[in-house]
Amino acid sequence: MALLIVQLLTGLANAMFLFLVASGLSLIFGVTRIVNFAHGSFYMLAAYLASTLVTALPLGPSSFYAAVILAPLGVALLGGLIEVCLLRRIYRAPALYQLLLTFAVVLVIGDAVKFFWGTENRTGPSPPGLSGSVPILGQLFPTYDLAILLLGPLFALSLWAMLHRTRWGILIRAATSDREMVGALGVNQTWLFTGVFVLGTWLAGLAGALQMPRVALTTVMDSTVIVETFVVVVIGGMGSAFGALLGAVLIGVLQAFGILWLPREFHLAIVFILMAAVLILRPWGLLGRPEAETLPPGGAVGLGAGGRLRAPGWVWAGVLLMAVALPPLLPAYYVWVLVEILALALFAASLQLLVGTGGMLSFGHAAYFGLGAYGAALLMKRAALPMPAAFALAPLVAAAAALLFGAFCVRLSGVYFAMLTLAFAQIAFAIVHQWYDFTGGDNGILGVWPSASLATPVRYYTLALLAAAVGLGFLWRVTGSPFGYTLRAARDHPRRCQAIGVNLRAHRLLAFGVAGLCAGLGGAIFAFSKGSVFPDYLSMPMSVQSLVMVLIGGIHALAGASVGAAVYKLLDIVITKYTGYWQAVLGGVLACLVVAFPHGLVGFVQARWTRMRTSLG
Repeated sequence: MALLIVQLLTGLANAMFLFLVASGLSLIFGVTRIVNFAHGSFYMLAAYLASTLVTALPLGPSSFYAAVILAPLGVALLGGLIEVCLLRRIYRAPALYQLLLTFAVVLVIGDAVKFFWGTENRTGPSPPGLSGSVPILGQLFPTYDLAILLLGPLFALSLWAMLHRTRWGILIRAATSDREMVGALGVNQTWLFTGVFVLGTWLAGLAGALQMPRVALTTVMDSTVIVETFVVVVIGGMGSAFGALLGAVLIGVLQAFGILWLPREFHLAIVFILMAAVLILRPWGLLGRPEAETLPPGGAVGLGAGGRLRAPGWVWAGVLLMAVALPPLLPAYYVWVLVEILALALFAASLQLLVGTGGMLSFGHAAYFGLGAYGAALLMKRAALPMPAAFALAPLVAAAAALLFGAFCVRLSGVYFAMLTLAFAQIAFAIVHQWYDFTGGDNGILGVWPSASLATPVRYYTLALLAAAVGLGFLWRVTGSPFGYTLRAARDHPRRCQAIGVNLRAHRLLAFGVAGLCAGLGGAIFAFSKGSVFPDYLSMPMSVQSLVMVLIGGIHALAGASVGAAVYKLLDIVITKYTGYWQAVLGGVLACLVVAFPHGLVGFVQARWTRMRTSLG
């Protein structure tokens, strides 16, 4: 019994930190409607900044507590500058471009942390007066965690008082319910958005500073906490600060007892299973409220028409000629780079079918890319199939998973749809990450090489080119078929489609299956080019990268995804060659692309081509 009580207290202590981060994210989303991927970066930055201030401030034992106060304030100031200089410019832009800009901020802050603090893991100092442990029923419990348990409810009550007893808090709650009406009543929405973003960033920074003595400071702690924060916010209710408290308590306790009672293969997946269950049964969360639909079902906004790049035949002939003739003349390294680009092109193009053509914003598309890679590896290693058979059957594994997950996802819309795709992807990620006996866990599966007849770079490239041509050609035919036009009609006018008898769920589910099939084919190409597979192929950062590729090329045209994949990979290679801080440079490039090419590179070329043809004839 004593062990269970201590485990419960540990879960509640972890919940207090999750509550601080999640309440900030929930407030930002509720008012600005931005899904802020950079929120975890502010948490990480505050933890590192606090660790430096502890040693730099000449205050003796009080330096720790001064650092915990000052670090969140510094991070909140940075958040305000980012909101004023960057985010304020795109509040009326499509949600995907907001996502791209916040992802760029993640890259820049991540490399800034590496530049100032290095890549080695760091340990925060112990809090003076709160180090050591206290006995509870014969079990030792950290004194600092006990103090956090007492402070957590105080933070929650303070937030409640601010939201319910101050004019500014009432405006925040009103904007969460109906920000257009708040603006119509004469409230300055610009500064309201800035204030809420600063408050949310401060809460994330406070959690990071308070976490400093408890966890190792690593340069990947931002991605870890943002995934858990999304789970908490979705379970509690998007935009509900007190829903964040309930969700944090549920997740904290579930994680604490899951380690004791659940098999190793599933204790990481259980929180995402809970998230998926809540989204399926009560999409708006336990304490959230249904709101008027502001996005077309599926989650995309303002995508407009499009789907094919209309270019002269000689352009396509030239591209095909270069793809066939150039690789034999290149060094082996560059041939493997081209193979990776082909795999990523399929990955991004399959997502474009969902997001661009179907209007379905997916945050978990890496699941099908990764399952295609794992399907190829497992069929070859566990089922002892020859490499060509494993290569051919792997996409079916991804397609089956896409149909299974999609059957639940297509029932939802807007951000709830996007979050459910993320939940299913994280469930798949957690299983392959922990199932050591079958998937190898975080050690991955090694020795996944092409057969002897395809072992040379040029021969495998030829297979990859053929497979990519078939996959991209199939997607091109789908987007130009009556089925593709129906998807676009359902994206832009869902109610009209329902009125004339179109089965929207069936069309979207089939699109899910097609996208999963092609993403799985890209994963199979990728697996055999690398000779190994790892759980990272299914991770959330991989899903975000696929969205970035689509946005770089242009969401309006299928060809944009392939162009975006090539540009993203080449930028990665070129920038990495000249600097170790390639993420910061790439983040700056992405931010510039949002401003300079809001419709992507291919969209820009299409507009120029159309304008030139109009002027000539």
